[in-house]
Amino acid sequence: MKRDFYLGLAALAMCGGFGVGYLLRRPAVYAAPVLAPRFEVDPFWPKPLPNHWILGQTIGVSADDRGHIWIIHRQGSLEPGEVHATTNPPIAQCCAPAPPVLEFDQEGNLVGHWGGPGKGYDWPDSNHGITVDYKGNVWIGGNGRGPASAAGAQGGEDKELGGVDPYHDDMLLKFTREGKFLMQIGKPAASKGSNDIENLRLPAKIFVDPKTNEAYVADGYGNHRVIVFDADTGKYKRHWGAYGNKPDDKDLGPYQPGAPPAQQFRNPVHCAMVSHDGLVYVCDRANDRIQVFKTDGTFVKEGFIETATLGSGSAWDLAFSADPQQKFLYLSDGENGRVHILDRDTLAVLTSFGEGGRQPGEFYGVHSIATDAKGNIYTTETYRGQRVQKFVYKGLAPVTAKDQGVVWPKSGAK
Repeated sequence: MKRDFYLGLAALAMCGGFGVGYLLRRPAVYAAPVLAPRFEVDPFWPKPLPNHWILGQTIGVSADDRGHIWIIHRQGSLEPGEVHATTNPPIAQCCAPAPPVLEFDQEGNLVGHWGGPGKGYDWPDSNHGITVDYKGNVWIGGNGRGPASAAGAQGGEDKELGGVDPYHDDMLLKFTREGKFLMQIGKPAASKGSNDIENLRLPAKIFVDPKTNEAYVADGYGNHRVIVFDADTGKYKRHWGAYGNKPDDKDLGPYQPGAPPAQQFRNPVHCAMVSHDGLVYVCDRANDRIQVFKTDGTFVKEGFIETATLGSGSAWDLAFSADPQQKFLYLSDGENGRVHILDRDTLAVLTSFGEGGRQPGEFYGVHSIATDAKGNIYTTETYRGQRVQKFVYKGLAPVTAKDQGVVWPKSGAK
């Protein structure tokens, strides 16, 4: 009996030994690396402008279905010393403001230009945002506070102007690719507030949903809402504020990190973008957050980005990655001088690139962002940044750093 007992212990020990040995010989199991899109700046894009033209505050960017890149800038934000070619007589050969709307091809050649006041519509005192919709129409907003807006914008693209009507650009405009006027929604200086369904109040950006032909407006610098119109007729459809609440115009006071999340949007409501799967992503810029809704205004979720950011906030503009599932969001953060790459499902920041500065790959007031069908990113810069940049998509790669810094080309620019 004792012998069987001891033989059993020996066998158990042998099995245990084999088990321990097997475990020691098993390969280690590691978590799969987090993958995110990788980019490199193209310091040679776009090509130089003709006619001694230069850009002012460059306040919007959009990619059309032909792969052409559209930007809009503010001629009036240029300082007198930058436009000596426009005086009579000219002080010097350099320089003159480029037309407000510029169209580039994939190689960075300027292939179209137009814009400015014309018959039948009210051109914004201070351009803001440009969108080329799925039909090829061009939409433009504005955040001008009155006749002095262009000059006042030199000190900051969203500052109030003393003694001037603070809500002049209460409309948005629709044009053909060639600049032919099609439609205006709203009238200058006519807004009655965040529940006015006829006028905007300093609208920041427009997105047209190709599934429903509805125009979603981030409204904006004066109002605290998203508002939706029929993109052909301009007929009002619906609107909502933060969390799907009815918007109001109460003064929320300054943003305070660590305070409970504000139940309304702060100004500006800076973007409203609709994903392929029918979710509306809204930039609540000064609240350092993105809110997500169904297309009927039902609140779904929110994500917070760099919540210690004061001033102009961190959530400036959004673009979707070019894959069919739109797995990633790209967020321009003008206050911190970064582009953040987010997981669209969780709204978690995976990595960021960029740094403050004026060299290629750096940012000074990175304002608007767009992607083309190839997955490349385009950014524009306001304040004294005054430019557009291209970041070439280089595929997915493991995330090795939270902040990548300047994504300079590793081997040439192409």
